[in-house]
Amino acid sequence: MQMLVIDFPNISPVAFSLGPFDIRWYGLAYAAGLGLGWLYVRQLLATPRLWQPGQLPFPEDLASDLFIAAAIGVIVGGRLGDVLLYEPQFYFQNPAEILAVWRGGMAFHGGVIGTGLALLVLARMRNLPVWTLIDLVTAAAPIGLFLGRITNFINGELWGHVSTVPWAMVFPGADAGPLPRHPSQLYEAATEGALLLLVLSYVIYRRQALAPPGLVTGWFLAGYAIARMFCEHFRVDTDPHIGLGLLTSGQIYSLPMLALGIGLIAWARGRRRDALA
Repeated sequence: MQMLVIDFPNISPVAFSLGPFDIRWYGLAYAAGLGLGWLYVRQLLATPRLWQPGQLPFPEDLASDLFIAAAIGVIVGGRLGDVLLYEPQFYFQNPAEILAVWRGGMAFHGGVIGTGLALLVLARMRNLPVWTLIDLVTAAAPIGLFLGRITNFINGELWGHVSTVPWAMVFPGADAGPLPRHPSQLYEAATEGALLLLVLSYVIYRRQALAPPGLVTGWFLAGYAIARMFCEHFRVDTDPHIGLGLLTSGQIYSLPMLALGIGLIAWARGRRRDALA
């Protein structure tokens, strides 16, 4: 009996070329994610009812500063995270490849750490509350996550386990093999991106989660960790030696995020209760 398989949409990873330079979907996804995130942060800053009385106004150029800090943190932290957490042996043998970010290879967990450090520096420079800055960036982060996972799908990378589900696909390349697999990139785009954005938007607009600093960040960290750990059940682990067969590498790296997220939610809610007491 032949399994039902959906044809993989063979989209070139190169969106277009400008002379000798190839503009890849990967780079466009990062640029679009940062740009749309900047617009979303501007909207949040322009909505006083989302904040505590007296917490606004923020500097008019805060969204632009956040855009720059987040871009530096995501690119530097994401790249170093991939180098140190996932492929250290390859990069130590080919150090010139560390700078070739246009070829792909960005670790989300490294990007989180890099962005956090960049925002800490910005908060010190501008004398602004660091948790508020982090809340603003994490509120918009699922936009970039959604676009990034779509790009993973276009590139035919980070595919899932062999499967017989009706929407399974045969991914290109010898490493994926001839059998149909879960399109796990689309699962991650739907959960880590679209669903997480809806959850954060709900707690921000309906539960005023931006008022107590740290609450949005807690929801983001916990929500991402849960979504990532769920999707890892369908995705082929690129570093099985890290999990030792018990958990995938992505699940292991997500556990501290889950714990920190739950802790931040409890801490922020406690501060809100104290303020109202």
